[in-house]
Amino acid sequence: MKRWLLIFAALLPLSSGMANMLNNSSDPNQPGYNPSQQRMKQQMQTDQQQQVLKLKQDQQRQSQDQQRKMQEQRDSARQRIIKTQPGNNSTSQQP
Repeated sequence: MKRWLLIFAALLPLSSGMANMLNNSSDPNQPGYNPSQQRMKQQMQTDQQQQVLKLKQDQQRQSQDQQRKMQEQRDSARQRIIKTQPGNNSTSQQP
């Protein structure tokens, strides 16, 4: 996951720069305005926003998974400690 984060972080400025190169002006009255380039720029920005959102969601999911695993490990360790305490009858007796 961290590898994808690094790759995305490295590509983020490139995609922004490319969008800016496509059309520096979104004003239709300016010379050089090209509607198809403007649409492409908007699509790139939308794609970039979606990638950022997906990355945040992936990071949140990964963080939740790590927290869940850590809690399971703590619970397991706690149970092992309880079972090894003197006077604790850890064997289950059948009635």
